Amino acid sequence: MLSSIVFYALDKAIRSYRRMAQATIDRAGLDITIDQWLVLRVLLEHDDLTQHEIAERVFKDQASVARILALLTRRGLLSAIPLPHDGRRTQLRVTEQGHRILDAVHPIILQNRAKALAGISEEELTLMRPLLDRIALNCAPAP
Repeated sequence: MLSSIVFYALDKAIRSYRRMAQATIDRAGLDITIDQWLVLRVLLEHDDLTQHEIAERVFKDQASVARILALLTRRGLLSAIPLPHDGRRTQLRVTEQGHRILDAVHPIILQNRAKALAGISEEELTLMRPLLDRIALNCAPAP
């Protein structure tokens, strides 16, 4: 039975969370998707990443990330500054408008997380994190 497979349960939980989180953001009238928010957050924290590195951090393929980056740039949430030492690359920076939308989404993200984690103790979370990390490590390519 599918419900007894731990990966089915993990996928169900993640998909349920993403649907709920996106619906909450939409109801707030904010024009941003979870994936766009993730890309902005990654670039806010690390503005020197390549497209490949961004894709790895947000668990998306490079083509999807390229589309998201192009959209965020067109919408004025990101700016692409050419690197003087490498004419093929740009440094992506979150713009003032990007900061404003991140600030607007932040309390909603916190509410979404609180709702999703309701009834789960800090001790249970402390037990769960290393287990999830171990699963990820077990699935990582061999060095």
